[in-house]
Amino acid sequence: MTALGEPASSAPIRGLRVVLDVRPLQDPDRAPATSAYLAALLGAFDADPIAGESFALLLQSDLDDPTTEYRRLEVVGRRLLPPTRLLRSGALTVDPFLLRGASLGAAWRADRGGAAGAVYHAAAGAPPLFSRIPIVVTLLDLAPWELAGAYQRSPSARFGQRLRARLLRDAAAVVVGTRAMARATAHVLHVRRGRIRVVGLAPRAAFAPPAGGVEAAGSGGAVGATAGGPTMAPDTRAEMDRLGLPERYLVYPGRYDARQDVGTLFRALASLGGAGRPGSLPDGVPWPPRVLLVGASPEDRAALARAAARAGVGDALAYAPALPAERLAALVRGARAVLLPVLSEGAGLAAIEAIACGTPVVATNVGALPEIVGSAGILVEPRDVDRLASALRAAWADELVHRRVLDQALERARGSRRTWADVATDTRRVYAEVGIRELA
Repeated sequence: MTALGEPASSAPIRGLRVVLDVRPLQDPDRAPATSAYLAALLGAFDADPIAGESFALLLQSDLDDPTTEYRRLEVVGRRLLPPTRLLRSGALTVDPFLLRGASLGAAWRADRGGAAGAVYHAAAGAPPLFSRIPIVVTLLDLAPWELAGAYQRSPSARFGQRLRARLLRDAAAVVVGTRAMARATAHVLHVRRGRIRVVGLAPRAAFAPPAGGVEAAGSGGAVGATAGGPTMAPDTRAEMDRLGLPERYLVYPGRYDARQDVGTLFRALASLGGAGRPGSLPDGVPWPPRVLLVGASPEDRAALARAAARAGVGDALAYAPALPAERLAALVRGARAVLLPVLSEGAGLAAIEAIACGTPVVATNVGALPEIVGSAGILVEPRDVDRLASALRAAWADELVHRRVLDQALERARGSRRTWADVATDTRRVYAEVGIRELA
């Protein structure tokens, strides 16, 4: 297992022809983590193009092309593919054949443009079968295999995920974001450790610590802070007013599918409400904790509202649609904490971005989250209602505990900051490692 994301070598990076499947960018609601990853990576490539590097992009034919904004990339072609996403789980079976045909010839004569080689980079779905160029796969998620009961219910889904796992094992390099994810990838998918590369992710530029002191940093009414007062950033105050949020709130930036442990969260909130209001909680601070659920579609919101009503915690919830990074970052900076009660988490981007804002995290002790969160939050076991309730109570009402994790989050936010330029550099080194060879 090779770790990247360490101090970069000073050796110049040679540019390659990169065949890149960017279809998730066209439908971000379907795969928000993958879309955010591709947008940030392409943005970093675009900000610092290198000699010889060029891209052949694979897109869905029925959706708008969002890659035209990357004006400094040398794009040698855009191939339009049929909308296989409409096949749902069947796309995992069809795509490997379709992508093989789409990528044929994409690297032809790349050397005439100065490329030192060629790679195929996949960040979602299944990579192509029998590719003539080395395949690099970024693996952001193990849920289809860790939660097979939810993701492999039908015969087509089972076959598709097994085929995808086989293709991952055959890839020249599998890129993951943490060492924990690397170990899990080797264990769950039986990918050879020598093919796994750890390239740590980074927060998007909007996710940065507040300009003021601790009073402006996710304190949510903490002792010594004037939450919502003069020290609160105007953008945070504007977002709170727009959504009708109280002075103290928690943010849950989850995607609402089988990866999430929303049921345990609702039961924990109900448990807190039944246990009575803590005597130390200042007047005017609501009880049980108030949670803002961000990114729920109308269908998600209806299902969540029904589940919350059954648990008796509907009044504890507020909702927001998917938000641009700048607006979400403003809300995260003002939050008491960010909640990530999940059953599987491979990327941990929401935790990375919360801590980059100086906001502590209450999360489940699974996947990439322990490595990312560390002392900047509170970790609990999955599906444990009592422990999640205790963690929520501590983050919401115990000023000593909250100040401790807040200080840790702020210290990390204001320390050395990994950027997407670093991610792009490390990714290019993976490309060069596997792709610099004689071109066909």
